Amino acid sequence: MKRRLLVAAGVAAALTGVAACGSSDNKDDDKNTPAASNAPAAGNGKTVRVWLMKGTAPDAYIAEFKAKFEADHPGSKLDVQIQQWNGIGQKITGALASNDAPDVVEAGNTQISQYAASGGLKDLSSKVSDLTGSDTWLSGLAAPGKIDGKTYGIPFYAANRVVVYNKDLFQKAGVTTPPKTQAEWLEVTKKLNAGGNQGIYLPGQNWYFYAGLLADEGGAIATKDGDKWKGALDTPQAAAAANFYKQLQGYSKAAKDGDEKTQPEVVAADAGKIAQFVAIPGEAATIIESNPALKDKFGFFPIPGKDASKPGAVLTGGSDLVIPEASKNHDLAYDVVKQFNSDEWQTKLATAIKMLPNRSALASAFASDPGTTAMLEGAKNGIVTPDSPNWASVEENNPLKAYLTKVMTGGDAIAAGKEANASVEKTLNTKN
Repeated sequence: MKRRLLVAAGVAAALTGVAACGSSDNKDDDKNTPAASNAPAAGNGKTVRVWLMKGTAPDAYIAEFKAKFEADHPGSKLDVQIQQWNGIGQKITGALASNDAPDVVEAGNTQISQYAASGGLKDLSSKVSDLTGSDTWLSGLAAPGKIDGKTYGIPFYAANRVVVYNKDLFQKAGVTTPPKTQAEWLEVTKKLNAGGNQGIYLPGQNWYFYAGLLADEGGAIATKDGDKWKGALDTPQAAAAANFYKQLQGYSKAAKDGDEKTQPEVVAADAGKIAQFVAIPGEAATIIESNPALKDKFGFFPIPGKDASKPGAVLTGGSDLVIPEASKNHDLAYDVVKQFNSDEWQTKLATAIKMLPNRSALASAFASDPGTTAMLEGAKNGIVTPDSPNWASVEENNPLKAYLTKVMTGGDAIAAGKEANASVEKTLNTKN
């Protein structure tokens, strides 16, 4: 799993840099006239610039996609430019405000609200019904792309956390079936926490994981009342979620004030002693690269829910595709988005990068991949962060991490929640 997706539920990179890319001088005759859904826009010598993030798609995929698009749009040129996550927020913001914007931009799903607030994104609401499978888009991608009833972001691909487990340790402990409820999970983890093994490796500040537990309790990080945000981390629901986390974390040797950053290295180094950990499935491959002895040792199951009727809620990270208002080629830009959204190109991308396609309707294509299958099952109960342009700023200081450490180390959950609320509210209610 790419390191950036350990932070993908927030997908909030540091904000530096300014857009400075060349553009075709050709303009659509009428860039505001939507292209017919059953006919490609005319190429007419136009260059369509697409910003994709580093690590999103292999070179072979991009080359094949480009060849297909240009063949379908004679006279056009597709210029795919790879961007770095570091500084991308400010770079996109600058591009949206310029006269030289790219035509299609890949954006972190939780950043769509920020970009839409600038007025620089094209409203794609009228296009949604034309896009294949739009009625089964993953909620964790579709919801952030829709602001005030208008769709600005088209789901691209996603990822969410699952439980990765050591099959040998499960077998030795006599655990033949992965747990499906939180109560079963605690029982199994206690059973696995024997003979010098860790029942689970779980750092105390995994706020992504906590957000799912909070949703399972019917709670939220913050709620909106009119035009004001109110923190909700001092509620009984928030305390129940934090206390379950604390019980589970009690079977881990991971630091109570640590996050996921060092997890791959720790698990790889302590081979055969860690029974479970919460991660994007691709992290298992990263661990195996460091410790080949773990090859074929990992299995995957969705994070268990409160009851067996559905898996636990998971924070969905990933990307949406947006079209800047300042694009000079709106029709061709939409055709790029439409091609990315097709069954063929969604399946090819998800297969190549071991991520989720943007919709559950394609689940059968990944039946042979246990990690992706577990992700897809969990994604059915996908959630998102508070829909605010200021959410990225909350993540920068992240009072949820301090809140969790206080609870993990014996602090009162309600008192810690009130302190975290003050920080969350101050940031979310700041006027830009």
